[in-house]
Amino acid sequence: MPPQPERNRMPEQAPAARRQNFDEVALGYTEELAQAEAARCLGCKQPRCVEGCPVEVDIPGFVACVKAGDYAGAIATLKDKNSLPAICGRVCPQETQCEQKCVLGRRFEPVAIGRLERFCADWERRQGIKAPSRPARNGKPVRPPFAGRVAVVGSGPAGLTCAGDLGKLGYAVTIFEAFHDTGGVLRYGIPEFRLPKQVLQEEVNYVGSLGVEIKVNAVIGRLHTVEQLLRAGYQAVFIGSGAGAPSFMGIPGENLNGVYSANEFLTRVNLMKAYRFPEYDTPVTVGGRVAVVGGGNVAMDAARTALRLGADPVFIVYRRSEREMPARLEEVHHAQEEGIDFHLLTNPVRVLGDDQGWVRGLECVRMELGEPDGSGRRRPLPVAGSEYVLEVDTVVIAIGNIANPLVPSTTPGLETNRYGNIVADPVTGQTSLPGVYAGGDIVTGAATVIEAMGAGKRAARAIDAYLRGKDGGPGAARDEKGSV
Repeated sequence: MPPQPERNRMPEQAPAARRQNFDEVALGYTEELAQAEAARCLGCKQPRCVEGCPVEVDIPGFVACVKAGDYAGAIATLKDKNSLPAICGRVCPQETQCEQKCVLGRRFEPVAIGRLERFCADWERRQGIKAPSRPARNGKPVRPPFAGRVAVVGSGPAGLTCAGDLGKLGYAVTIFEAFHDTGGVLRYGIPEFRLPKQVLQEEVNYVGSLGVEIKVNAVIGRLHTVEQLLRAGYQAVFIGSGAGAPSFMGIPGENLNGVYSANEFLTRVNLMKAYRFPEYDTPVTVGGRVAVVGGGNVAMDAARTALRLGADPVFIVYRRSEREMPARLEEVHHAQEEGIDFHLLTNPVRVLGDDQGWVRGLECVRMELGEPDGSGRRRPLPVAGSEYVLEVDTVVIAIGNIANPLVPSTTPGLETNRYGNIVADPVTGQTSLPGVYAGGDIVTGAATVIEAMGAGKRAARAIDAYLRGKDGGPGAARDEKGSV
């Protein structure tokens, strides 16, 4: 039987209902839908989908298990490479990763690999996630009890992946998280309706079950430095501290009351549990008319969050056309369904305020697309005389992030580039300091969750080789020891 051309649609909340709540939008596949979708897989002799997976999942293997109804086998296959499948199945851009490589996609819609991954992870959660058996410590013995100890800075996607992979190998891993809870951008930057906190917590718990110790409220660069971690007996350090500092446009009026960075806006909502209002009353001031500047996933998240907090209308202001938007097509579609008003080919030039210092409007100019710029996208150019004012009382700037400077600024000898990102080998994550590795947004700048996870996986492999002495690893204990 030839494969069906169209993929099986995932059930969702209706737009009119979901814009009133923070419950998850996508409801997940049923067993019937999952098996029907898995049956679309061609079972290629030379599958290309794995080439598009930064964490190297055996995609044909787990899909075949789903097709056969062997969900335990499917999740085991997934977790052999990926410790965070419930997260990846929800927020990773599979359409530009594994699904883009799917051979079926040459003629029809590709297999919905991400949706099948989520189905498997959710099936396991319903059964109860069990900790796997772990090998004995396999770090190269140096001087007990300091053999095989690795410090991971940050518990975002890169840090959790690196820690999980090293934990599976038997290393004694400690994650140092600056916030009072784990997850980094997964917890504080992604709204509840895309990634429920309970799902995240269960994934973090699984990483902990691999023998990974997690220390929260531990700000590396203040509490301890990277150098102190190494002196205390950690034989390697992975830095996954992210790109948590916001970017602004540098236009007049950005310092007015009612202007947020997307980082601050989404962190406030998540940290203070505004998604559970009125159970939790929170200090998030959202006006009646909100403009979100930007066209990426973070912009969609901020706009849809503002809508759920009572703003109406909510505008997306983006200087290029919809075709150039970096956001996932699914997120743009969901925002449009929910009634977000898109002002495309439009660029803000000034935030207007009242005599009390509060936002009252956003002055914009119409744009037209010229020749491609360095990004390969057509350069937006202002249209003379097209200025107009968008009446709003809240503005959220969602145009990207810059590197968190704390760890680099307190680590002598750690090379950074002109943007403040740590310079690291793209394959191994090795930095300019022996035994110090880095990956994720602190290296690349703001990117996707799955790219950060891929960097964490590659670094874990390199750290393992280093500690086994295969890559110039440590051969003797450090002179100075302590306890951290």
